[in-house]
Amino acid sequence: MATRRALMADIGAGAGASALALAFPALAQNRAAQAYPDRPVRIVVPYAAGGGNDLLARIYGQKLSEALGQPFVVDNRPGASAVIGTESVIRARPDGLTLLVHASGPVLFEKGAGKPAYDLQADLVPIAILGAFPGILLVRGDSPHRSVAELVAWLKAKPGRANYGTGGTGFQLLGAYFAQRAGLALENIVYRSSTEGVTALSAGDVALALSDPGPARAAVEGGRVRPLAVTSARRMAAYPDVPTMVEAGFPDFVVDYWIGLFAPAGLPEEILLRLHDQVRRAAAMPDVQQRLALNSVEPADKDPEAFRRSVKANAEFWINVARQAGISLER
Repeated sequence: MATRRALMADIGAGAGASALALAFPALAQNRAAQAYPDRPVRIVVPYAAGGGNDLLARIYGQKLSEALGQPFVVDNRPGASAVIGTESVIRARPDGLTLLVHASGPVLFEKGAGKPAYDLQADLVPIAILGAFPGILLVRGDSPHRSVAELVAWLKAKPGRANYGTGGTGFQLLGAYFAQRAGLALENIVYRSSTEGVTALSAGDVALALSDPGPARAAVEGGRVRPLAVTSARRMAAYPDVPTMVEAGFPDFVVDYWIGLFAPAGLPEEILLRLHDQVRRAAAMPDVQQRLALNSVEPADKDPEAFRRSVKANAEFWINVARQAGISLER
């Protein structure tokens, strides 16, 4: 029969082994985080090259490469309103070697399923906001309308339904929100990009356009289109003479968009925080701020939890706008 001392020694050894076994996964995860990244990292952009998402992915990808010692390679995978590229990231291993750059806006519903194609909160981990920007309301450069009030009065007096151009679902719904607030009936013409929507406006194919400021800049500077208002809470440095929608007579009309960095759900916390910290450091660099400013984008420093709340609030807001406008989000 074992003595009490021997029995207690065996129990102590067993407890120590159990504690070591429980600690081992955490230790291994911590070592993996410290070594991260030990291979090239793929940044999936579910939109075509040349847009705002692609631009920010490349700006921050370069800085992450420099800081972490591995290439961060941008992989453009457009299609199905960002669903194809996004789903490829959701299916990837949550090891930080596959990341996603995704823009704010409603997630499309699967056709006939009545539920979103994916959940930015459940299927993905929000890491950091790469940049934020408002929408901008545009008319043709030779338009007689010099204010939002003049445009609205003309649209209300115009027989039939006027149309507006946008480069995607997010700005389509911004147009719907504008129509709701102004009491208008507008028809949306969707183009492949904001740049194409602005081009259509300058050609006279649509009566107005809603865009992100970056793609509109060249047309504004060339006099082909005229900005009437921005949807931010304050005037933009790039357009100091353009009033906000609040100043234009629409109380609480404040809409900002963001472009964010995500990873598959299950990403280790240590890797998430390391990536977030490096994005924050990059956003503070003068050359990054200059490149963002040239494209009318501003840094937006939110911690991962604040970003997560922003994702949730954004989805709820746009789904409500879509329902009120009778817009189907099915694809």
